Amino acid sequence: MRQIKFLLITLFIATPAISFSQGYNIKTTIHGIRDTSLILGYYFNKKMFVKDTILVDENGIGVFTGEEPLDGGIYIVYLPDKSYFDLLISDDQDFNLEATDGNLVKTQKITGSSESNSFLQYQRFLNAKQSEAKEVQDKLKDVEKETPKYNEIIEELKAIKKEVDEKMDLTIEENSGTFLANFLRSTKDVEVPEFDVPENTVNSDSVLQVKRYNYYMAHYFNNIDLNDERLLRTPVFTGKIERYFTKLLVQHPDTLFKKANSIIAKSDDAKMKKYLIQYLFNMANESKVMGMDAMVVDMAERYYLSGEAEWADSTFLSKLQERVSKLKPNLIGKTAPDLKLKSVNGQFYKLSEVRAPVTVLIFWEPSCGHCKTEVPKLKKLIWDKFQKDGIKIFAVYTQVEPKEWKEFIEEHNLFEWINVYDPYQRSNFRNLYDINSTPTIFVLDKDKKIIGKRIGVEQLEGFIDYHLKNANSK
Repeated sequence: MRQIKFLLITLFIATPAISFSQGYNIKTTIHGIRDTSLILGYYFNKKMFVKDTILVDENGIGVFTGEEPLDGGIYIVYLPDKSYFDLLISDDQDFNLEATDGNLVKTQKITGSSESNSFLQYQRFLNAKQSEAKEVQDKLKDVEKETPKYNEIIEELKAIKKEVDEKMDLTIEENSGTFLANFLRSTKDVEVPEFDVPENTVNSDSVLQVKRYNYYMAHYFNNIDLNDERLLRTPVFTGKIERYFTKLLVQHPDTLFKKANSIIAKSDDAKMKKYLIQYLFNMANESKVMGMDAMVVDMAERYYLSGEAEWADSTFLSKLQERVSKLKPNLIGKTAPDLKLKSVNGQFYKLSEVRAPVTVLIFWEPSCGHCKTEVPKLKKLIWDKFQKDGIKIFAVYTQVEPKEWKEFIEEHNLFEWINVYDPYQRSNFRNLYDINSTPTIFVLDKDKKIIGKRIGVEQLEGFIDYHLKNANSK
């Protein structure tokens, strides 16, 4: 161990400029640990990833070092007992860090990086104020609300918050132009000004709420520098993006795609732009919101299939093109692709010729375990309730051998449905409707436009009821 330590010191003394000027060299001393490992990780996409691992000696000393500089961001030094502390990494990557196990932030010292040290001092202040605020909050437990004592404690909490806000603003000002300033600014929420509403305004509270919302949304990204890719490696950035697109915006694909384009266009940084494109595409692709496949198609065509996403390889693009070609024909709002299929009685039916205020189009097969429960449920909850309203069920058997299919229809008394199949495999229904599993349900309006897709039977009842009432009121 002494030989290893001596070798490290010798290398550091002999070649400081060559070894570390273009890489990173963080000498770390953690008092209270010995002969164990330390992990240097970083935040990315709401997760933590390992960047480097070292062994510390009997004095708790080790050196995180590498020939290439670290990407700037908020890093984590992780100890064997699962305790850890955050560490800001920016331009200065040759510095010393010292702390004592058991109170890592309070005892920590950083020399050689003023920006990292400023972040440490801010953390220390914040921890102290959090402890102070907790003590004050504990006083509220035994105090009756809206009493003078209660109000006095609330004012104490407000005073602490004001101190924290002022400290953040001062730290940002003192570190103007640095990553630290950008990071702290990105954690700030939008300050919404007071709005005046003219007297005698109808629903003045609602008008005021709309004004506040519109201002908040218009200025949501004011504090976030979308040209600083170091923000990607922080614990707050992805959460900000996620909240904006999944909590604050109306969950409609056109609205989300328009806002996605707007946000992506704000960044001129290649890494940031790549991340935003990938994140927003994946968000749409993984969304459980009905109709969000329209945004998948839009994002795919705008950024990937256009060639703008230069990082995407040919295999991915080929699969994506195939996926888009299957999604486009059956997006919500489009006219359902027509199908001409053979019925259980040998007649042919065309989907486009079905006359009904609502047509439920279901793809199913009796050997599918899920279908065995959902199809009878479809009859009970949907057909038995809405047949009086004139709805039709266009039920497509996805296989070609009719024996089991006919038996299931007879067993469950589904004769009033339009039961059809494609024994000659000519309709291309699997690609037209992207049928990879069964049962799959689409809902069509009177003009055969798709108004719902891939809906569970339990949700279908309320969906059809709402549509019929809304259509009849027009």
